Amino acid sequence: MSNVRLAPALGWTAGLAITVIMIGFAIAVVVVHMRSKGHSDETLWSCIRRCAICLVIAALALTPSTITSTTSRAINTTDIIVATDVTGSMAVNDAHYGSENTLTRLDAAKKAVDDLTDIYENSSFAAVRFGVSATLDVPLTPDTWAIRSWADGLKPEPTSVSTGSSLDSPIDPLLVTLKSIRQAHPEDHIVLYYISDGEQTDAKSRRTFSSLRQYLDDAFTIAVGSPEGGQVPEIKATPDDHSHSSLGTGSTTSEGWVTDPSTGQPGISKMNVENLKTIADEISGKNIVLDATHRLDKRSVASASRRFRTIETPKRRDRVTPVVWPLSIILAVLLTMELAAWLSLTRRQL
Repeated sequence: MSNVRLAPALGWTAGLAITVIMIGFAIAVVVVHMRSKGHSDETLWSCIRRCAICLVIAALALTPSTITSTTSRAINTTDIIVATDVTGSMAVNDAHYGSENTLTRLDAAKKAVDDLTDIYENSSFAAVRFGVSATLDVPLTPDTWAIRSWADGLKPEPTSVSTGSSLDSPIDPLLVTLKSIRQAHPEDHIVLYYISDGEQTDAKSRRTFSSLRQYLDDAFTIAVGSPEGGQVPEIKATPDDHSHSSLGTGSTTSEGWVTDPSTGQPGISKMNVENLKTIADEISGKNIVLDATHRLDKRSVASASRRFRTIETPKRRDRVTPVVWPLSIILAVLLTMELAAWLSLTRRQL
């Protein structure tokens, strides 16, 4: 009976008060019966019945209960932040994604984002794109279709607005986003995926990504492209792009290539894995190169997917269940008998 406890429904103060009063009534019933013995028509059975009624009410006030232990599992949410490069060099057609088929670097990035939604199927996602500047396009959401639609609509930024590739442009929006997620969901696990060709052509020195590390549980830099590189196509702004400065609103043309000012010949853009490895080190992460034999799957990100995709924490709770129905039945029977005895006595006195 170790799982049986007293848990007064009215609280210990009121429960004990009622119990003491009813025990006092039970004692009084016995005392009155003993003193009036021979001078009253009260039978011994009547005394026992009334005393039992008082004691049952006292027991109900203390509310006997059973304690049932249950173990629940709390699932910690994983938050995936995707930062994707949309500079003009991402339009170079030299990338591979798990096959020999050649595609643009941005198309390889889109496939990677699509696979991430499968790898982290029970997670929330946020999306940042960066080029000349960076913007948070999709705030944190569990809607994987929103992330897939976002990735599908990505386009390289127009060549006319490009001032050189700067790998550190997403640091500020990422910092704000990661900080807000950590404050709102301190128990969540946050994983960053930074997708780029690693090319840095901006003359300014790149800022370090180390400020993001405090908010991350894991991080990956994803390299798309090839070491040999390829020519960068001209990217023109779409007709509805009136500002000519928004990210990812261009459309490629097949009429020309971006010219290298130093040679006057079409410029060659090459994937720079070393830059991405350095960024991965700054955020205590890992670099993955996507090529003809590698794509993003559960094996390539095994450490993150195993640790964060479904993390459960067991929590033990005790449930208190009052067991008053047996006492209630006994009380109902005793009261019914008392009422019947009172009615019988009343009729005899008429």
